[in-house]
Amino acid sequence: HVQLVESGGGSVQAGGSLRLSCVASGNYYNTYAIAWFRQAPGKEREGVAAIFTSLDGTFYADSVRGRFTISQGNAKNIAILQLNSLKPEDTAMYYCAVGRRTLQPLNGDNYNYWGQGTQVTVS
Repeated sequence: HVQLVESGGGSVQAGGSLRLSCVASGNYYNTYAIAWFRQAPGKEREGVAAIFTSLDGTFYADSVRGRFTISQGNAKNIAILQLNSLKPEDTAMYYCAVGRRTLQPLNGDNYNYWGQGTQVTVS
């Protein structure tokens, strides 16, 4: 069983920045993917960014590439999502997820464990 806890959400003005953190605990794969997804009211869930542990491969949605950066913390069970140059359309609940590494790292169907989410609001 894996538990994920997100933190760092909040309200910012357009152009501002936020730093989201995800801490994973429990038993999980030796090598895996950690990803961030978001969902705004009335919209489908969107894969934002993912990172492959041990390989340091990173993946981004076109909508956030160049503005968001995903990384691992000092401990490999921590994933950081740095959000820069935020836009009102980035407003959503952001979720952290863990799963196996696949050829579709931004597809939520490939993730088994999910956090409760942290709200990001950009005005």
